[in-house]
Amino acid sequence: MSEKPQEEGAAEKPITMIVADDHPLTRTGLAEWVRRNPNYELLAEVEDGPSAMEAIEKFNPDVALLDIQMPILDGIAVVRKIKSSSAPRKTRAIMLTSFKAQPYVMASLMAGASGFILKTSAVRELENAVTQVMRGSLYLDSQLGDVLKDASFAPVALTGREREVLLLSSRGFSIKDSATKLSITERTIQAHLTSIYTKFGCRSKGEALLVALKFGIISLEELLEETSLETQEEPSA
Repeated sequence: MSEKPQEEGAAEKPITMIVADDHPLTRTGLAEWVRRNPNYELLAEVEDGPSAMEAIEKFNPDVALLDIQMPILDGIAVVRKIKSSSAPRKTRAIMLTSFKAQPYVMASLMAGASGFILKTSAVRELENAVTQVMRGSLYLDSQLGDVLKDASFAPVALTGREREVLLLSSRGFSIKDSATKLSITERTIQAHLTSIYTKFGCRSKGEALLVALKFGIISLEELLEETSLETQEEPSA
């Protein structure tokens, strides 16, 4: 495991990361990209799942860039272990893969990953992903729009307000911030989320977002739009 000690006295705390990929060229390239960015700090670069888990447990980084297909323990399994750990973890996982296949996307986000990026994407896409997941949002590569569509099943429709609540929640808005944005109470926001989960048969905003993206209820473009906390002039619901 290649490690870099944390620097002290920095004016702004950098976003700490680990890189996990079994392909040396990819791993080295990602590690160098992190090192060159003054807003990031590389804590470790590793080549397999167990080493990734060890680095996460040791450093508790802000972000883990994880290859999906790694020896011994794949990236999705690493995310499951992070989420099931009894120890508090702040780490947000961004999955990296060469395969634009729906099962990989679904499995990654169901496991608890915060983002999904194709290795063919531009550096700017990865930078956007890091920024968004650090804000608490879910991030999906812009090339994944067609992958998430499936007409084999139509879920129960959401009301207009439920759709707004799910979209804000998926962009990283807290229940309090969503209530402020929509000029309704926090209890009403929670009630809308409960209704969404019931309609979709889900247990979390990540699962609900996957259903909404998959069936065109929310578009990838909408999800990636910037949204301020300025309140809307709409009636309460």
